[in-house]
Amino acid sequence: MTLEIVQVKGRRGTARFVDAAWRVHDQPVSSGWIPPLRVVVRDGLDRRGNPFYQKAERALFIAKRNGRTVGRVAAIENRWHNDHHEDRVGFFGFFDCRDDQEAADGLFERAERWLGDRGLDSVRGPVNPSMNHECGVLVDGFDFPPVIMTPWNPSYFGRLIEQAGYARARDLLGYHLPAADDLAIPDRVRLLAERTLKRTRLTFREWDFDTMEEEVRNAFDLYCDAWDGNWGFVPPSWEDFWHTAKDLKSVLHPDFAFVAELDGKTVGFIMIARDMNRVLRRIPSGRLWPWNIARLLIGLPKVLSGRIILLGLRREYQNRGFFPLFALEVARRALKIRAEGAEASWILEDNEALTAPLEGMNLVPYKRWRIYEKPLVPSP
Repeated sequence: MTLEIVQVKGRRGTARFVDAAWRVHDQPVSSGWIPPLRVVVRDGLDRRGNPFYQKAERALFIAKRNGRTVGRVAAIENRWHNDHHEDRVGFFGFFDCRDDQEAADGLFERAERWLGDRGLDSVRGPVNPSMNHECGVLVDGFDFPPVIMTPWNPSYFGRLIEQAGYARARDLLGYHLPAADDLAIPDRVRLLAERTLKRTRLTFREWDFDTMEEEVRNAFDLYCDAWDGNWGFVPPSWEDFWHTAKDLKSVLHPDFAFVAELDGKTVGFIMIARDMNRVLRRIPSGRLWPWNIARLLIGLPKVLSGRIILLGLRREYQNRGFFPLFALEVARRALKIRAEGAEASWILEDNEALTAPLEGMNLVPYKRWRIYEKPLVPSP
């Protein structure tokens, strides 16, 4: 059976690359896959419209067997990352493939060649298109449906990547916070949080969406401070952060986008997005036809489950017992609207500042995503 790996370019090529995911997941083993909105995927690849590509480049490859699309991968040169970390890492992303090792090997070989020709010495991924966006391959938790902006893939994806020569670099964890018992906050944690709240003068307030740019600028500064030093983290540009924030505005729950202030200074923030996947599963084409826009406009406000997509504390406050205060505040707000629970992800496996408080609330990871890496052999 003839295998062909082709590089696609231009608007039509990008459209073919986006559509390849629907070709790959058109099988029973992908029954857990929830089709994304095609416009969102195109935005993640848009070299002209997405600010990420101001200092990045990418190439798109499709695998075809006997003329039928069986896989895809993007090779990504992220100069933001390499300038910040002073290394020469390339990335792969937007990986989808049938259970076809030859096709996966062919895709990775072409992506690695493209990255090697640009002087890069290793490949890491998947990232779509960076660690500030969707990333990782699901390796545990296949029985649970994916929530907004998290990958789901058949279990064989990890095997395809590993047999192509990649090894585990880091794991990202997901925790489920049930609402039935007030987000699973034990009494001892609740009492500790209440005592801390009384002695710190910490207050919470919702985002003012009428002054959204000012709010986002505060969040941007705090985000860069809170995440600095985390493995793989690269401070995004303001344009990239603002671009993402505008996209998220429509899915943020107004009660669950709030900041923590201490003596008038913003010291932390949290953003919980409604789980749009609950509506997207009824839009299998991923196309924003008028009737699908209506589904989103009507269905999204009714969704009472979500995902904590951002939670940050300035570094100087990360060891002062403030995390339980956020958990208690979320629990109070969730009880008020009778929320159905939330997922906290992605959390680096070695980020004890977050994993320790979560496990102190008797929570254990229920999903795990993996970032892989492979050294590149220099071209002769």
